[in-house]
Amino acid sequence: MPPKPTTALLKKLRDVMKNTNYVCQNLQAYVIPSCDAHQSEYIEACDQRRAFISGFTGSDGTAIVTEKHAALWTDGRYFLQAEQELDENWILMKKDTAGTPTFDQFLADVLPMGSHVGVDPFLISYDSWDTLFEELKNKGHSLIPVQKNLIDVIWENRPGRAFNKIDCLLVKYTGKSWQEKVWDVQKEMRSKNASVLIVTALDEVAWLFNLRGSDIQFNPVFYSYAVITLNSVFLFIDPERLSLEAKASLESPNQGNIKFCSYDSIMDTLKNIINEKDEGKIWISEQASYALVSLIPEERRHLNITPISIKKAIKNEQEIESSRSAHIKDAVTLCEFYCWLSKDINYGNVTEIDAAKKLEDFKRLQDNYVGPSFETISSSGPNGAIIHYRPKEDTNRKITTEEIYLCDCGSQYSDGGTTDVTRTVHFGTPSAFEKVCYTLVLKGLIGLSGAIFPKFAKGRRLDSFARRPLWDYGLDYMHGTGHGVGAFLNVHEGPIGIHNRNNTNDPGLQAGMILSIEPGYYEDGKFGIRLENLALVKEIKTTYNFRDTGFLTFEPLTLVPFQTRLIDPSLLNDKEIKWLNEYHVACREVVGKILEEQGKTEALQWLFKETQPLG
Repeated sequence: MPPKPTTALLKKLRDVMKNTNYVCQNLQAYVIPSCDAHQSEYIEACDQRRAFISGFTGSDGTAIVTEKHAALWTDGRYFLQAEQELDENWILMKKDTAGTPTFDQFLADVLPMGSHVGVDPFLISYDSWDTLFEELKNKGHSLIPVQKNLIDVIWENRPGRAFNKIDCLLVKYTGKSWQEKVWDVQKEMRSKNASVLIVTALDEVAWLFNLRGSDIQFNPVFYSYAVITLNSVFLFIDPERLSLEAKASLESPNQGNIKFCSYDSIMDTLKNIINEKDEGKIWISEQASYALVSLIPEERRHLNITPISIKKAIKNEQEIESSRSAHIKDAVTLCEFYCWLSKDINYGNVTEIDAAKKLEDFKRLQDNYVGPSFETISSSGPNGAIIHYRPKEDTNRKITTEEIYLCDCGSQYSDGGTTDVTRTVHFGTPSAFEKVCYTLVLKGLIGLSGAIFPKFAKGRRLDSFARRPLWDYGLDYMHGTGHGVGAFLNVHEGPIGIHNRNNTNDPGLQAGMILSIEPGYYEDGKFGIRLENLALVKEIKTTYNFRDTGFLTFEPLTLVPFQTRLIDPSLLNDKEIKWLNEYHVACREVVGKILEEQGKTEALQWLFKETQPLG
């Protein structure tokens, strides 16, 4: 499929950049971020403005359009995809690679002195605004907030915004009532002398009130804001959206003076709250929109990640139990899926789309299954090298015994679990190089899974555990090693992660956090390999305890076999073989028991075959 033609769209955008009906002064450049007003990673169709103007559909990217240029920045996950989706009007800027200019460097090169650069103030975080504002100022340009989104002006038949029903998640799954959570948050506010906390991230609102929605595909969240004071709670949703159970949960005794406000009233209501609460700090995340942060007087701003962000990342016992249950269900379906695929592939008719649909059929048989936690990555051969590839009719390949097949999938379960798992398989005879690459990726996963590290270690310190085996052979991958995962919430959950970037908001790893461990290797035009488990951070006793620091390690939650056919045993040491064999024993004992109870004989036989001891 050819790239989306953007010539006419770019002309329309450049015209409105000079139209005083929409801008106070002519713009020489316009910035189009990827996110919505809540800085969400996953967004609904109505907010996919960057994709609309550029044709690039990846989840990460920023477009900048000037009078003569159009450029798009994205990260290593999407280089191949962007090359395929951008037409001749666009310059691809490969982030974090040598020679790629930053936004301000690019604009300094192409704009005349004294230019005006516009951006929607709701779609750029405060910290991004602050950085870009100073960088442009230093180069003689100015950053201008444009209240009317210019993409919306030229977007004909733009989809509407979903405002679906909102349900409650029972305390038996959340482990805490929403009232207890609010009290905990108010305690944190007092410790920071904050009289107001503004909550803008959709998953933080959902977690705080034990509510779940479906406004954004794959993410059980709903459009909303919340404002917490020391004696009241403001929730910006239409109460008519609440199910009877959700309404009852919010109206229960000791409700905490909750007040409902319309979603669109956030600016006016927030101004009033700030004026009424004229003492104490106003706590808001630097990741909140510039539009909201700019309402707060500078001297009253407490700019930091919210206490909700960290509390949400540390799962309680019930949330951990729900996650374990979800991963067992996923393991059952994946055993069924790979058992089916290993047989049907021999008929030569199974495509990437067929496989993704069949996997979904298996998942729907599980209790409390809601849907995928992201669009399944079902990729064969060279498509696997496109890190976030999604099969479409025009790219759909057959899965054969001649090529590697990579499947990255996840699930949402209404009893509190979110999953994300990747396995890479070969149903024929893999090449020696493919086996080396697979084994090095597996060594990286094992190395990080078994790592012991001090409490509050930043994820950045752990990234090299997974990359070291690949580095030893001169190989690497261009994506993060791990991300946080929610509890029936977003599959990508901050503020934690394992990557080689500096994250100033990273609070450090603590027991109870759940992260992915997913090293990979991608050979452009040939294959992709990625292996991903979710793992629970837990405490571990060590021989010594330096300065009473306390130490942590990981416990795998994912229980899906690794394909021994793709392993070169000569590259594994005794410790790694022991880890792999013990992992496969756990797969047999935990998942095999469920398969046996459910009478799924073929899948059970497949599991036992795939978990034979190595060495």
